[in-house]
Amino acid sequence: MASPCEVLLDLDDPQAARGIAALAAAEAWRIERKFSRYRSDSVVHRIHAACGRPIELDEESAGLIEYAASCWAASGGLFDITSGVLRRAWTFDGGDRVPSAEAVQDLLALVGWARVQWARPVLTLPAGMEVDLGGLGKEYAVDRAAAIVAAQTSSASIVNFGGDLYARGPRRGGRPWGVGVDDPARTGEAALLRIDLASGGLATSGDARRFVMWRGRRLGHILDPRTGWPVADAPRSVTVLASSCLEAGTLSTLGYLQGPRADAYLSEQGVEHWVL
Repeated sequence: MASPCEVLLDLDDPQAARGIAALAAAEAWRIERKFSRYRSDSVVHRIHAACGRPIELDEESAGLIEYAASCWAASGGLFDITSGVLRRAWTFDGGDRVPSAEAVQDLLALVGWARVQWARPVLTLPAGMEVDLGGLGKEYAVDRAAAIVAAQTSSASIVNFGGDLYARGPRRGGRPWGVGVDDPARTGEAALLRIDLASGGLATSGDARRFVMWRGRRLGHILDPRTGWPVADAPRSVTVLASSCLEAGTLSTLGYLQGPRADAYLSEQGVEHWVL
């Protein structure tokens, strides 16, 4: 998941808690192995290795691709899992290295879900193009791990993978889970916002941890697939509460991609949200 992960359980039995958390961790590792773009034994690698030939996907993989395709359609092309190839040009490490316009333009030739042939469960990805499920894989893993925890105990719990989480509660005494949203200006030092969460999925998109500095401006890691550059005039942080972590993560990303219209867009969707 490329981030700190935790499972919190409102249980009195430490041994039982460790056993349940281990099951959740095993599910997270399974999803990491299956969908990571960095592994040679993943489904993503198999798709790329097909080099333009049709490939039939298993049901779980097909479900994620179908979901990504629906997000692309609903967002007018802003949510595009083929845009991950742009990472070849960008390094969001807090430095000031920005790619040349030529480098970005060359990679844009490999971006565009419209050029992909998708007839579930068969995917045909043009040679040289890539798919990157990083924009939804972590949130999907949270929901899957949370379901496994719920099958083991009726006690309140929270599954948190790098700040994207699902809470099942409230805790004993009706107490909600207290969730802090990073202050983008003081990453790791302070929470700018506390959300009292009884249940549901919560996800945040923003520039608190992954960014570059350019001409005195802080540019976040979420890229506009039309330009190949970070979203223009984007908020520092967008947090969404929804019925699942996957839904929350999708909406927070879609909101962020709207740039200055993030708050208005999420208000139109009728979801509880916080834009900083």
